[in-house]
Amino acid sequence: MNRRDFLATGSEGPRKAIHKRYFPDIVMQTHQGKSVRLYEDLIKDRIVTLNFMYLACSDGTCPVTTHNLSRVQKILKARIGRDIFMYSITLDPEYDTPELLAAYAKSFDAGPGWLFLRAAPADTERLRRKLGFYDRDPAIDAQKSSHAAMVRYGNEPRMLWSSTAAMLDPEVTAKSILWVANPSS
Repeated sequence: MNRRDFLATGSEGPRKAIHKRYFPDIVMQTHQGKSVRLYEDLIKDRIVTLNFMYLACSDGTCPVTTHNLSRVQKILKARIGRDIFMYSITLDPEYDTPELLAAYAKSFDAGPGWLFLRAAPADTERLRRKLGFYDRDPAIDAQKSSHAAMVRYGNEPRMLWSSTAAMLDPEVTAKSILWVANPSS
């Protein structure tokens, strides 16, 4: 959010403005088959990580990203599901069913606090664009295999948001997440 947008938020406040601009309250389905709302149920009042992936990812980016996040989960162990939550969102919701996402989550030892999610295709695309997980070149962006291998993370109540490359050393990613989780330390 640039300074002008921040100042133009008026009486709704910057936190509400960030929610409206970046986190539509789309309905999503978890790998456990439950329906949830993105902002109200998953992001509001939480520290979260968000990444996009899909099961048929042919270039190896998604499995490496998920493996790295599995290692981040192990590093942050007791905090995942307690005060830090991880969300992996499929780019292929028509194929990636809750059952397939559950098997994928299990194969990476995803524990409580790490959800694999899907939404309607149009909602997935809208969210991907709002969060900046796209390429400015439409030809490149149209290829699902060219998706951004990034992890967005943030502390919603404190309005601290950043992102990092998904291929980084998991220790570095965990340290970055802790930076927004514990901003005063």
